[in-house]
Amino acid sequence: MFKKALWIIISLVAAFALSVITGLVNPSEKINALWLIVAAGCFYVITYRFYASFIAAKVLSIDEKLPTPAKRLYDGIDYHPTNRWVLFGHHFAAIAGAGPLIGPMLAAQFGYLPGFLWILIGSALGGAVHDTVILFASVRRNGHSLAQIARDEVGPVGGFAAAFAILFIIIVALAGLGLAVVNALSKSPWGTFTIFLSIPIAFFMGIYLYRIRPGKVAEMSFIGVILLLTAVFAGHFIPGSFLEPFFNLSKNNLVLSIAAYGFIASVLPVWMLLCPRDYLSTYMKIGTIFLLALGVFAIAPTIQMPPVTRFTEGGGPIIPGKLFPFMFITIACGAISGFHSLISSGTTPKMIMSEKDIPLIGFGAMLVEGFVAVMALIAATILIPGDYFAINTGLSFDAIAALGFPVERVREFSELVGTEVAGRPGGAVSLAVGMASILSGIPGMKGLMPYWYNFALMFEALFILTTVDTGTRVARFLLQELGSRVYRPLAKTAWLPGNIIASLLVVSAWSYLIYSGNISTIWPMFGVANQLLSAIAFGVGTIVIIKAGKLKYAWVTFIPMIFMFSTTFTASWILVGMFREKAATALSQSEALTYGIDAFLVFLMAALAVVVLTDMSYKLYCQLSGKSEPAGQKTD
Repeated sequence: MFKKALWIIISLVAAFALSVITGLVNPSEKINALWLIVAAGCFYVITYRFYASFIAAKVLSIDEKLPTPAKRLYDGIDYHPTNRWVLFGHHFAAIAGAGPLIGPMLAAQFGYLPGFLWILIGSALGGAVHDTVILFASVRRNGHSLAQIARDEVGPVGGFAAAFAILFIIIVALAGLGLAVVNALSKSPWGTFTIFLSIPIAFFMGIYLYRIRPGKVAEMSFIGVILLLTAVFAGHFIPGSFLEPFFNLSKNNLVLSIAAYGFIASVLPVWMLLCPRDYLSTYMKIGTIFLLALGVFAIAPTIQMPPVTRFTEGGGPIIPGKLFPFMFITIACGAISGFHSLISSGTTPKMIMSEKDIPLIGFGAMLVEGFVAVMALIAATILIPGDYFAINTGLSFDAIAALGFPVERVREFSELVGTEVAGRPGGAVSLAVGMASILSGIPGMKGLMPYWYNFALMFEALFILTTVDTGTRVARFLLQELGSRVYRPLAKTAWLPGNIIASLLVVSAWSYLIYSGNISTIWPMFGVANQLLSAIAFGVGTIVIIKAGKLKYAWVTFIPMIFMFSTTFTASWILVGMFREKAATALSQSEALTYGIDAFLVFLMAALAVVVLTDMSYKLYCQLSGKSEPAGQKTD
């Protein structure tokens, strides 16, 4: 009885908070940011308790007695049984990249309400289901990648197209994530120093846990957190010291450094660097988000951005397109992200110890990421709208005022943090300003805004880089799968020469896109690529559910699949036209070539997705009608 009463109270609190946020209660008043935290927290707790349990028990029929690939196929390199909390840390760190931070920051130009509702509903009813179903499918299929599952379940044509689509998509996605790291660490020796030290700390943690003190997770965690906090504190002394030139890197040097790290993390055994570094980063990520939430509770800031702005019809200074479809591709991670399917069918299923951990890792990590996105949205929308646009665009203050949003405190922010923040598009700087404003408002923290600003930049880079390293490893898996059709030894992930060659090719591809592009070209491509991948993953998940004899539950993935395909095909059409127009009016041949390549990549990804959708539709028709497939198409 007590439990029922508790869930009823939580539901009522969530309903009232949502009514305040949407303007059903006191519509003429500005809302307090506390309501967004209360609504998100209550809604996510309810969703995890009931919807995740329904998915695990009814839709997937999870069986904890079945041995997982980590145990059956153990090799000590990629297949490695891992403690559930360590694996949760790795998985969360891998999926929570730039999207939940940068996406909500950029999409705030549409107002706080569209982004908040999309994050809330998308993550709970779409993203968490997406991640959980694909993780389960991969665990039941020896840790196979999404591309391999598509070949097995959809057919050779759709599977082959899906493999190439996924490869293109992941490279574009890694470029978008890597660019966000470059923007965050640019001219930030403090942040670069701390990120650099996290690598040897992770090496030590991996060796400590698996060689010096096997299984001592608590000891390893305590030592790792202390060392990381020491690195954060020591970074404050780097600016102005003799070490500053070594860590105050240019964009090109940052690209090379990130590429080198991605290559090393992709080749080394997963327990040695990748998993402990991601686990370590998770403490910093969740700890900082928790601190931000405490800051919001302490200062109770008012949301300054209106619920909906005039830019929902297009013409915005940050995102030129309309609310639909561009908000749904701008906020990807944090709501629904196809990149997650690569992690859920990449490193995580090869390390999970028991199927009973799937809801915690698949569903739970996605809800935590949704909460991160809500905090990023709060950091964006507590800024005065004119200040928000002054930071995220190159427009003059007069031009911003002419849009109806006068600039008020940007010069003050620049003085407080000790660097110019106006005209710094991309979302990283405005997020740091918003976070610093909240954290410096905590009692006892006043006057520390420059420290919090630099800490926030470091936090963003740490947050995002953990996705780049895991994504590179997953792309290496996929490239080896494709390459094995030409040279069979490439299929052996324990074969070092194959690992090195595939990793070099992947790293070279995404680092070139970072080197030649910018936020206005790469981020829309990243959004389309990410959401096309989520649509493909939802389709594969739908077929997996139907073939398991669970047709009546297929709606949990089928409905999100239809929405994501509709959204991303619309966005692809618009982006191809936009890039072609920019190529035609480019001022130089190299610029025209870059836009031409961008248009071709978006068209190619969309075309491959059409092939996959067509083959999946035929497969679904055969399953539902009982019609047998042609002999060459049978995959059962």
